[in-house]
Amino acid sequence: MSKLFESTTLNGMKLSNRFVRSATWEGMATQEGAVTPKLIETMTALAQGGVGLIISSHAYIRSEGQAAPWQLGIYKDELIEGLQKMTAAVHQEGGKMIAQLAHAGNFAAERLTGQPPWVVSNYTGLAESPRKEMTAQDIREIITAYADAARRAKSAGFDGIQIHSAHGYLLSQFLSPAFNRRQDIYGGTPAHRTRIHLEILDAIRKVVGKDYPVLIKMNCQDFVENGLTREDSLEVASLLAQAGIDAIELSGGLLSGGKLSPSRQGINSEDKEAYFMEDAYAFKKQINIPLILVGGIRSFEVAERLLEGGRADYISMCRPFIREPGLINRWKSGDRTKAHCISDNLCFRPGMKGDGIYCVVEKREKTK
Repeated sequence: MSKLFESTTLNGMKLSNRFVRSATWEGMATQEGAVTPKLIETMTALAQGGVGLIISSHAYIRSEGQAAPWQLGIYKDELIEGLQKMTAAVHQEGGKMIAQLAHAGNFAAERLTGQPPWVVSNYTGLAESPRKEMTAQDIREIITAYADAARRAKSAGFDGIQIHSAHGYLLSQFLSPAFNRRQDIYGGTPAHRTRIHLEILDAIRKVVGKDYPVLIKMNCQDFVENGLTREDSLEVASLLAQAGIDAIELSGGLLSGGKLSPSRQGINSEDKEAYFMEDAYAFKKQINIPLILVGGIRSFEVAERLLEGGRADYISMCRPFIREPGLINRWKSGDRTKAHCISDNLCFRPGMKGDGIYCVVEKREKTK
């Protein structure tokens, strides 16, 4: 049997295979960020479909950090009960699930929060509407908020957590010179720009302990002018590994655009898949902790080559599971044809209308 289906352990969390469902926004929570039956059904289908590790929606840790409507929240204790129901449903199907903790920063939705978005640095050209540059006190509050969210996640039965520091969200903005122009201890060198991550990790460990999986999702590069480079991201990853992060999920690009985006369209051949592969190889040569690779992987053969070629330890996908939550079981059964996802990104449009994300093409085909 392929090594993709072998069981592994991440800081005590036993996983049945090396496939990971990467976090996304499903648009299936309530307006206050609470879990709904529809969201539970979606997560349960992933566990039933054979996904080894499910990473939750990017759950916002403070009210002003909300990125989108109907986004999952983990910013107050009242949300724990619903989160418990979701993790229990996943566990009943034999699945494992970790919570992704996020703050949108500059990309927060002011129309939803009623507050100016918090930013690492406020400067001319950053945005048309007002922004709130974070003070030292704000940074302390954010660190506490991540620790509180981690406590809620553990209380809710999640098997671990993932810190979201990719795609231009708040912690990604701290790492990126394109956003971070601070002159204090949180700006300047890569080590200074990583300081808040290390302080968050330390605060989280004090709450959840050393034997609870804590992962991070980060960019290999921003792919924009003056953005995070591969060299800087490797230094960041080294600091995180030394501080005890359990695994890194590697992505890249910004939500606001740039040369290369996190979620690309038209992935219709193997040579277009795994678009962060070369960056992953650089990480694997330098960082001695498990690496989860996301980014356009659609074929079983590509996934297998990534693992066997030393470019990744785990294979992470998102859009393919929107259309095929049972993809991993299909591959395990012997049907190794590529994922049916055509990478058109139409799946997110229904979510913006309040219907939750789903594969528009599949639904269109079923109604013919």
